[in-house]
Amino acid sequence: MKVLVVGSGGREHALAWKLKQSPRVDAVFVAPGNPGTAGIATNVPIKVEQIDALADFAQKEGIGLTLVGPEVPLVLGIVDAFQARGLRCWGPSKAAAKLEGSKVEMKEFLRRHGIPTAQFKVFTRATEAHAYADELGGGMVVKADGLAAGKGVVVAKTPVEAHEAIDRIMVKHEFGAEAGRQLIIEDILRGEEISVFAFCDGRNAVLLDLVQDHKQLREGDEGPNTGGMGAFTPVPGLVKPRDEDDIVRRILVPTMSGLLKEGRPFVGLLYMGLMLTDAGPKVLEYNVRFGDPECQALMLRLKSDLVQVCEASIDGRLDQIELEWDPRIGICVTMAAGNYPDTPRTGVPITGLDSAAATTAAVFHAGTARKGDQLVVAGGRVLSVCALGTDLDQARTTAYAACDAIAFDGKQIRRDIGRRREARKGVKA
Repeated sequence: MKVLVVGSGGREHALAWKLKQSPRVDAVFVAPGNPGTAGIATNVPIKVEQIDALADFAQKEGIGLTLVGPEVPLVLGIVDAFQARGLRCWGPSKAAAKLEGSKVEMKEFLRRHGIPTAQFKVFTRATEAHAYADELGGGMVVKADGLAAGKGVVVAKTPVEAHEAIDRIMVKHEFGAEAGRQLIIEDILRGEEISVFAFCDGRNAVLLDLVQDHKQLREGDEGPNTGGMGAFTPVPGLVKPRDEDDIVRRILVPTMSGLLKEGRPFVGLLYMGLMLTDAGPKVLEYNVRFGDPECQALMLRLKSDLVQVCEASIDGRLDQIELEWDPRIGICVTMAAGNYPDTPRTGVPITGLDSAAATTAAVFHAGTARKGDQLVVAGGRVLSVCALGTDLDQARTTAYAACDAIAFDGKQIRRDIGRRREARKGVKA
């Protein structure tokens, strides 16, 4: 079988790496890919939003299965377009992908189906949003409605910060004109944040091991939100048995049944970003694809054949699937560019990958490019450095040793991946 991965980041590099291990796969293609995927697959110079061109390629090349990494093509309806041509494409329909395509749509879905989430209000005018921020008079979360590459969420600790966020979203359109047409202001939820993933076939779902992402730029969860600075899995001791039951009974089941009732059954990978509050788990967000960097840590530990799982998802046979995991802890550390997440410093040479390869870490490319014979920084999140360990300390030691071997001007990494709770309490990570 030939398989195609759509995307160009660390998540897609990890998916291609995992697919290549399947005995059923003869060739892997990645569109558009990156210098890392070029080493294990064939890159195809087609952008992720060029749906017709991707479908043309899949037909011409005889692609047996397509996996879609990023959210943009899913929201644009790539699965519908592929299916209309008789092509097998793993992911949700355009209608189901609205869960991520619009935060307003997502929150209204939660309200309709009684799924626990923070209290919220929707605004289409900046003046009304400013007035509500003054009315609240304290901390709040301000969210752009549309896709914003994981950066359209601002946790405002004061009304002043909320006003700045409202202007950035609706006046300056820093996250795009479409994303800023509406915004949400919601209550701040307190607790531990957790990433919950499930393979879905429309009626059945199989949970993956739990993951914790680290979204803020700096240690101790300080600084601006990013697309993700690192993750680890599993998360022993973080989730209580009662919360695990609530995640399935109060969130996953009503999400799947709600989408089915609305005529848009969910097929693919459902990502539920949850906050474990004192009142139980509550939904922060849905994504309709693997998270990045969570995917990298999960793929390192997944022992099951990814092709088999995705085909069972498409064919409605997930009730026959039981996932098999490496028992070790997996960690992913994001190496980010200087000045990320604002205006990343690109074109900077990257060195030390050969030294990193001498460790047992796996390095997935995200924002890299070739400039002649030199590998250079080409995006905000540059590399995903991943490792396994019999415990978290061993995994961290291996990953950070590889990070330290790699150099580029302005390099940013968090040193508390897997240790954020201790870092917030002032304990050395």
